[in-house]
Amino acid sequence: MAKEKQLQQLQHIEDRLRKLVARHTEVQQKLARAQEEIKFLEGLVDEKEQQIKNFQNQENIVKIVDTIAGNPANSTELKLKLNEYIREIDKCIAYLQD
Repeated sequence: MAKEKQLQQLQHIEDRLRKLVARHTEVQQKLARAQEEIKFLEGLVDEKEQQIKNFQNQENIVKIVDTIAGNPANSTELKLKLNEYIREIDKCIAYLQD
């Protein structure tokens, strides 16, 4: 009778251990997925920060053009040229990042 009770206790401990191992594996998988998502989101943040810097640079260039150009006709032409150059530079940067 005592042996039977010990076997039941041992079986109970073994069942609990199996459940614990399964839960541990599940938590590890969730952690791995969360870490992948963090890396993805960090990449998005970096990309958005770069876009913000590009917009700020474009805004600064426009301000410089506005202060340099006194004549509105020259100002418009200069803005268009600078915007064209900025687009080309952005394309080059994107190409180099790939």
